[in-house]
Amino acid sequence: MTTPLDSARAAMDAAPDDDAARLAFYARIADGELLLLLEEEARDDRLSPRVFPLDSGPVVLLFDSEERLAAFAGAAVPYAALPGRVLARMLAGQGLGAGLNLGVAPSSALLPPEAMDWLAGMVAEAPREITARPRALHPPEGLPEALLVELDGRLARAAGLAEAAWLARVEYEDGTEGHLLAFAGAYEGTGRTLAQAVGEAARFCGLDDGTLDVAFPSAHDPLLERIARVGLRFDLPAPPAAPAPEPPPGHDPRKPPKLR
Repeated sequence: MTTPLDSARAAMDAAPDDDAARLAFYARIADGELLLLLEEEARDDRLSPRVFPLDSGPVVLLFDSEERLAAFAGAAVPYAALPGRVLARMLAGQGLGAGLNLGVAPSSALLPPEAMDWLAGMVAEAPREITARPRALHPPEGLPEALLVELDGRLARAAGLAEAAWLARVEYEDGTEGHLLAFAGAYEGTGRTLAQAVGEAARFCGLDDGTLDVAFPSAHDPLLERIARVGLRFDLPAPPAAPAPEPPPGHDPRKPPKLR
């Protein structure tokens, strides 16, 4: 089965001088869940990665599926499943490289320590807060198709964080211009996560921090009505439904009591 990492690696290999293709490959690493091979089962949230001393330097091993980990190890082995961005931050500054799907997939790659340090920096930047007020809003224009695709994919995986978002070109009262992504119905405590996801999408598409701003207007803010008229809409999935509680013994409406 072809995975997003396989596809991104193939696109990168087909265009070795294309910075956008390399950025897209690293974006898939950061945004996906990866399996880290361990020396032993995790204890009290403490991980002991298995380190392999290669000629090029020590590396840990990462896989994007259990099947690929099993194909490499040939037996049941301990592992931890973590987002790629978390693994990058964990490995940063440790002098450790990462072997990705080594020998078991088209996306097989050996990432040196400096690559992991760079990736950690890409996902570590905190969102900035601005106070500029929009003066005029227009349909988005001039943004690369890759950014729209990246945003669509990331927001499609943000189930339960907000209801929808609109993207528009914005002119601010202080004379600056850019693009604004306004979220409607963002749930309490999700703003930083959403802003981080949007910032990462912009950076991995080769855009600077000032390219895309994020806003969280209240339900009664006129900004929502204004941006909905001209903006490009993204719908976020609803949160997964909570499982129905089990009825107490003897109170299942589907099982009437038996008579004696």
